[in-house]
Amino acid sequence: MTKVEIDVPEEIVPYIVLEDKDAQIIRNAMLVYPYIKSGVISHGKAAEMLGLHKIDLITLYGKLDLPYFDETGEELEEDLAVLKKLRGATV
Repeated sequence: MTKVEIDVPEEIVPYIVLEDKDAQIIRNAMLVYPYIKSGVISHGKAAEMLGLHKIDLITLYGKLDLPYFDETGEELEEDLAVLKKLRGATV
């Protein structure tokens, strides 16, 4: 681990300076989430950086209501239709 100094409003210090290991993991996972969402890093790379298994990170984000798949229902239906077509099934 490396210590990093950042300037933050005084009011949020109690929420980011944490002693509890699980709370630290959540905080750090939240720090990398925007980079996953924007495609800069993968879930696998983020998990590696956080010292977690990928499935554990995905599960953690799920508990925080952060999606693994970033698709609308319509996009999901389109993907399923393509898969069915590729398998030779009728849509």
